[in-house]
Amino acid sequence: MQAGIVFFSVSLFSGCSPPVGQGDSTLPGDSAPADLDSGLTGCWDDTVGFTDDFPDYERFDPVIASHCLGTDHQDIDNIRKLVFLGDSITEGTPPSDSDEIYRYLVEQGIEERFGEDVEVADCAEWGARADDLLLEPHQQILECFPGVEEKRTLVVMTVGGNDMLAFGDDLVSGSSEAEVLADMMQSLEYLRDALAWFDDESLFPGGVQVIFGNTYEYTDTTGDLGSCPVAETFGFDYQVPEMNLAYKYWNEQYMQMATELSRDVIFMFERFCGHGFYAGDPDNACYRGEDAQEWFDVTCIHPNPTGHSKIAEAVLAVVDE
Repeated sequence: MQAGIVFFSVSLFSGCSPPVGQGDSTLPGDSAPADLDSGLTGCWDDTVGFTDDFPDYERFDPVIASHCLGTDHQDIDNIRKLVFLGDSITEGTPPSDSDEIYRYLVEQGIEERFGEDVEVADCAEWGARADDLLLEPHQQILECFPGVEEKRTLVVMTVGGNDMLAFGDDLVSGSSEAEVLADMMQSLEYLRDALAWFDDESLFPGGVQVIFGNTYEYTDTTGDLGSCPVAETFGFDYQVPEMNLAYKYWNEQYMQMATELSRDVIFMFERFCGHGFYAGDPDNACYRGEDAQEWFDVTCIHPNPTGHSKIAEAVLAVVDE
């Protein structure tokens, strides 16, 4: 984990070209702050300011939902099956109880909207990364969809956080920056392949919609990984101010996929910013006032019950609009 200091250096991104899709993309730090004239105006006006610490989504021409919790690229209705994929945020972790995790809350919300007879499947796993969605040995998608799915389906997932951590671990093991950058691009391709898999209409004659979360972090853009009270226990008690460049770039690619593949992404990075372990610091870019609560639990990287409720709120808001 110590290698995160190296991985998130600016040099890692030098000369990087757009990793996925057909749209134009620039590197974090290469563009001016986002133009808020087409959909994002006022979305984060409870922070100190919308700065270049945040991803620049506007060049991908997304449709932003009026509630600002995610995009509005799909008409989600008549759901008969709900499927969860991804990592431990979706699967849930102690100390949150099973009825406090966002997956449970979303399931309850979907049943309220579409009936208690909605079929529910969960193939999310602790530690999952983007390659676990389609590739062996886990193949979460094929596990949950072994054949043609006749029912109109909604897929909900969070994935990407474990990929980010793994890149740093690779550097500890002696991988070069070029090798780690190639792995980053490959992970983004794995995610794109997984999202594109749902475009096969022959597999989903009843239709399928997908909502996925972008990737948050708990330092409120400061890069101070030691801000979590038990960070030293987990071996990452250090400061990495360049860290936000990687998250910014990574989440811009998520938006590019969402717009090009007509899927919806919820803004976990933006919404959790200011609710990390710098929530009480008025000088950070995401400061939301003296009453702002922390939304992360004692594991540093997972949501607490309030955080889970906010993820569920975003997913269900995207469903409703």
